[in-house]
Amino acid sequence: MISCGGDDDICESGEGTPRMKIMFKNADKITTLDSLKVYVDYGVRTVDLGWSRNADSILIPLRVDDSPYTELFVKTQRKGDSAKVRVNYTTKSIYVSPGCGAKLNYENVSGQLLKTNPVVKIESGQNFIQNEEKTNLYLVF
Repeated sequence: MISCGGDDDICESGEGTPRMKIMFKNADKITTLDSLKVYVDYGVRTVDLGWSRNADSILIPLRVDDSPYTELFVKTQRKGDSAKVRVNYTTKSIYVSPGCGAKLNYENVSGQLLKTNPVVKIESGQNFIQNEEKTNLYLVF
């Protein structure tokens, strides 16, 4: 067997659907959280992303179905309350390669705080997601 192309290598350049980057603030200053737990509602089930320690940011996979939003639940203490955040967006499918197929880019990204504590407000960052380098939302604690 001979192969002339990279079609066998699925997304070898890392061109998959990007995750959303969220950073944290305390008042107007970027901060690191001692502990953070995030749950993500993907429509059919809620996924526990586990605890992050000493986190200054987190990458969240968003829904890839036709839903215009993804809901997150954020907590900083094991027995504490969870804040509920809705991330609204529109998606645009981009063809990458025969092996990888298409990826989703997210546009018009915005956050909505549905339930406070421990998060007190949300600030916007870059309003589109094409890669995972830029911050899209800031959660203010």
